[in-house]
Amino acid sequence: MTTMAAPLFDAVLRPHRSLTPLGLRLLVGAFGVACAALGVGFWLIGAWPVAGFFGLDVALLYGALKLSMLSARRTERLRLTEHELVVRRVDPWGRVDDVRIAPPHWLRVEIDDPVRHDSQLRLVSHGRGVTVGGFLMSSERGDLARTLRAALRRLVQSPSTSFMA
Repeated sequence: MTTMAAPLFDAVLRPHRSLTPLGLRLLVGAFGVACAALGVGFWLIGAWPVAGFFGLDVALLYGALKLSMLSARRTERLRLTEHELVVRRVDPWGRVDDVRIAPPHWLRVEIDDPVRHDSQLRLVSHGRGVTVGGFLMSSERGDLARTLRAALRRLVQSPSTSFMA
């Protein structure tokens, strides 16, 4: 971040995942044991090709849950100073993308009222906008919108900031 001004608002957003790495191993292990028992049963009655599909089920479950846990590594950081708003996105592989909106005095926070499950939180200024918090629950997006609006009101009402800053 290029500005050294003190932030008026600074939040790091992360997707919530309730499954821990240990939980992943335990869940896939239990599923694997159940599938192995069923696979052996089918093998014993002569339906041996079915056993392979049980192994495929375990591999697909593991892959899907691993991808879900990988996507949880992404973050969005919203940092508002008197000079700019910076939205820094870090994807699961560590690539960084910054969106800067300056000056932030005309920034609008747009979200449906009331907030619905599919409501998007958009930050818009001078015809340019960015959607943030898409992975948050709708109530969290609503809370974020209210908090960010309050920070923007403080910025606009602050005597130390001017529109020429």
